[in-house]
Amino acid sequence: MNVILLEKVGKIGDVGDQVNVKAGYARNYLFPFAKAVPATKENVADFGARKEELLKAANEKLAAAQARATKLNGIVIAIEANAGEEGKLFGSVGTRDIADALVAAGHEAEKSEVQLPQGALRSTGDFTITLDLGSEVTAEINLRITGHDAPAETIAAMEEIEGKVEEAGQSESEESALEDKE
Repeated sequence: MNVILLEKVGKIGDVGDQVNVKAGYARNYLFPFAKAVPATKENVADFGARKEELLKAANEKLAAAQARATKLNGIVIAIEANAGEEGKLFGSVGTRDIADALVAAGHEAEKSEVQLPQGALRSTGDFTITLDLGSEVTAEINLRITGHDAPAETIAAMEEIEGKVEEAGQSESEESALEDKE
């Protein structure tokens, strides 16, 4: 399907490019997010009139992303989480946790901007996190995950839950044994 790009889209093209993309990609992503329009005769003529306006908007978006990147580059965010003695977390730190920590520190951030290619972080330590700010602009922040031992109540509650799960597993196996005898 031929489309006209209204903004820069990854490796596909720049503002104003006529590109051929798969119909599903156009229908499900490009059109709903106003990143492209179908390349019909009317849209090509309309785009010629709006091209400068769209280029100006794209340049403003790029400048805003670069300004955010300069603010965010190199900042240090600390997250404290429950961890065991070896530094392994009870749970994990994910994109939402990192975005919430950035917002709490007074910076704008969304969960979708945080890039964790290896998945959620499950240990304490220092990490370099990349933020994708759009328009192919990225920023790198430093994340320090510190651990503290879980409170005694949490450990007791976890052991109680594990005990109930084991009991439930035993009673299910007893029930299946009785059904087998019948």
